[in-house]
Amino acid sequence: MEYVPVIGLEVHAQLLTRSKIFCGCSTEFGAPPNHHTCPICLGMPGVLPVLNRRVVELAVRTGLALGCEIRALSQWARTNYFYPDLPKGYQISQYELPLCEHGTLPIDLPGGAGEKRVRIKRIHMEEDAGKNIHQAGGAAAGTSLVDFNRAGVPLVEIVSEPDLGSPEEASAYLKGLRDVLVTLGVCNGNMEQGSFRCDANVSVMPAGATELGTRTELKNINSFRFVREALDFEIKRQIEVLRSGGKVVQETRLYDPDARRTQSMRSKEEAHDYRYFPEPDLQPLRLDAGWMEEIRTGLPELPRDRMLRFERQYGLPREDAQALTCDVDPAVGVLFDEVMRRYGDAKKLANWFRGELFRALKDGEARLDELKLTSEAFAALLGLVDSAAISLNAAKEVFATLLKEGGDPAKIVEARGLRQVSDTQEIERVIDEVIAQHPDEATRYRSGKKQLLGFFTGQVMKAMKGKGNPVLVNQTLQRKLGSS
Repeated sequence: MEYVPVIGLEVHAQLLTRSKIFCGCSTEFGAPPNHHTCPICLGMPGVLPVLNRRVVELAVRTGLALGCEIRALSQWARTNYFYPDLPKGYQISQYELPLCEHGTLPIDLPGGAGEKRVRIKRIHMEEDAGKNIHQAGGAAAGTSLVDFNRAGVPLVEIVSEPDLGSPEEASAYLKGLRDVLVTLGVCNGNMEQGSFRCDANVSVMPAGATELGTRTELKNINSFRFVREALDFEIKRQIEVLRSGGKVVQETRLYDPDARRTQSMRSKEEAHDYRYFPEPDLQPLRLDAGWMEEIRTGLPELPRDRMLRFERQYGLPREDAQALTCDVDPAVGVLFDEVMRRYGDAKKLANWFRGELFRALKDGEARLDELKLTSEAFAALLGLVDSAAISLNAAKEVFATLLKEGGDPAKIVEARGLRQVSDTQEIERVIDEVIAQHPDEATRYRSGKKQLLGFFTGQVMKAMKGKGNPVLVNQTLQRKLGSS
């Protein structure tokens, strides 16, 4: 029997606020253990939470960008469970009345099979728990410590419908969602630091069936590659269980990236296990319609929208448009737009972005937030190349200087003597000297060894210290060698 996978994802994204959701403690990453704590986030008796307005703003921003319905009246709830990293014994979250519902995120299907709109079931706000640190060696081996710095850090949980049909689709959805959140300034998307985390619900069912199979939950997967690997293993594991006559058990499983397999963690909790009830220390959240509209008008252009516009407006192929807008800092697309207002060749500009600029950023030679290169200088440099005033190699040298120091490309060219020689008389003089110095090669070229043209081009460029116009050099060489 053929089985098909059914996947839904739950993403926890840490919101970019300076303080926690219900107290004034810092959310800065990397502080010493239990450094950013107070009686409120430690759950001391008698303390009361006070809602951080910025958290609500960022959550609304997320919901609007994903096309969700935003509740004018939402409610806080307590999620009750006992675990050492939860100091109050419950988590403040939202349950029956979440802030956002019924959104969508479009993704590209693998292999260029078209577009798919993945439904967003809900988006709600909640506080993060602390972090358990399990001691593996030394005198403390076998013991566990708790760091409460993360307790109370604001999160949005974004829950998709089970619309994803493969690990590749799940990875594309995660990347697309991360791009949106980073562009919005809602989350930094750092999976290594835990500010963007994913749980996956996965099941398999016979092809053509309408009833979903028993699902398992894969917890806290912290890279796009691990998401694909974990889902791929779990799908195959469930199919093998069913084909052998067994039944899939509803449970929570962890992914071991070293063994590249999932392993059982605990039985899967249901909603009633958490004993949800309305949070008595917080009033229901009421949103002003004018404030929500103000947030809506401040939304930036989203990565996928910009990608489609680059295709439509600039005639770029999908590969270029995607590289300039998705999986990169939004500032890249902004800079591309600014240069294009001053320069006409989008494909040539895209090549420079994907080549020289991306290489410099990857190698740490430049940072987008400290870039000295202006759009005016970028366009002027490409204009010098197009007019044959400088060679491509010289342009790359000038570009590296502009990245670090800024300046006027024309002045840099003149100061370094990089201007290309296009004087036909000078080029002919040098070519005549080179041909005279290599008579045997000239004879062989004229007898049919046309590959020697490269040899002569190299000799001429060497004699001109790389400043000869390569197009004119090549044309003149062919004329001179062919005319004798």
